[in-house]
Amino acid sequence: MSHLTSAVPKWRQIPGGVWALGFVSLLMDISSEMIHALLPLYLVTVLGASTLTVGFIEGIAEATASITKVFSGAISDWLGKRKFLAALGYGLAAFTKPIFPLAASVDWLIAARFIDRVGKGIRGAPRDALVADLSPPEVRGASFGLRQSLDTIGAFMGPLLAIAFMWWAANNFVLVFWLAVIPAFLSFFLIVFAVREPERPAELRKVRMPLSRSELGRLGSAYWWVLGVGAVFTLARFSEAFLILRAQSVGLGIMWAPVVMIVMNVFYAASAYPAGVLSDRANRATVMVAGLVFLFIADLCLAFSPNIYGILVGAALWGLHMGFTQGLLATLVADSAPPELRGTAFGVFNLISGVALLLASVIAGALWDVSGPKATFLAGALFTLLTFIGLLPIRHRLDGRNSTSTKSRF
Repeated sequence: MSHLTSAVPKWRQIPGGVWALGFVSLLMDISSEMIHALLPLYLVTVLGASTLTVGFIEGIAEATASITKVFSGAISDWLGKRKFLAALGYGLAAFTKPIFPLAASVDWLIAARFIDRVGKGIRGAPRDALVADLSPPEVRGASFGLRQSLDTIGAFMGPLLAIAFMWWAANNFVLVFWLAVIPAFLSFFLIVFAVREPERPAELRKVRMPLSRSELGRLGSAYWWVLGVGAVFTLARFSEAFLILRAQSVGLGIMWAPVVMIVMNVFYAASAYPAGVLSDRANRATVMVAGLVFLFIADLCLAFSPNIYGILVGAALWGLHMGFTQGLLATLVADSAPPELRGTAFGVFNLISGVALLLASVIAGALWDVSGPKATFLAGALFTLLTFIGLLPIRHRLDGRNSTSTKSRF
């Protein structure tokens, strides 16, 4: 039986619900990125907001999403249900999208962005836990990689469509915002009607207080190792905004700045699924090391390249490192956490990762201001090296698959 399963292509072994969740992510990302690519410009040029206001809105939005993820993940464990909360999060995001073209003031846009990010926070951890619940252990890495690939395709299709529609509509922001409403509602309808939550196993323990000390203790040492490695690794990378700043520092015009992000996301999307498949066949930590190598070389390229061609190579390698690590980190969380606490596990992991990313970006910005871009990316390379050294002695503890399932594949 296992021989017949291994003969079937990996993508055909991935459950239909995981494919549906991947396209849910893709459609919502197209909608969100169409708006977010234009929103800062719309706020400043049309509504007369200051750049400080733009920063304030973005800061509140991301902090709200990170905090909400913890509670939504815990609630999904308490309820023993994932789909309801995931659909609620996508629904909130969809139903706030029409506010963007209708808003007559900055206050309305702040409210819409806030609710949109609350929706993202509500859906994040339950959706990832649902992917884990739907996926058999032998295709778990491929499942998370597929969802990450489709999500990232949406992330670069959104800005491309925004540019195309702005050209077609002669810079009519409101019309483009209305067009962005369509994929948001398609995403919501897809999760409601195409995703079926698996039955909760009868033997699974009922969780009463997911965020209590006793329940967090049940997550186990393997999970906390994954959390620690993920946090240190996140310190090694910082906001992709620094890739754009680096490109501008070697003379790339503002108009062409999105090209850097497109290159990064193309390589991210192209590598996430193959990396997930690879992680199902090899030790997960080995794939993580490959991602660290890509990040280390990317940092060196971005630190020393004197022209845009080297910067684009660095952006491509940065995308490969994202593809090899982001879906894998989610897979490691799913591997190491007890099934009844997966929502809580993803929520806590996302919160800690969000704080680490904020800290990494602050450090990167401070280094940039004091010593320039070379110091920023060399510091990233140093943190990457430290993560690699810290990973070596615990690499076998990061593979949370049980030994019997691992042996059956080899």
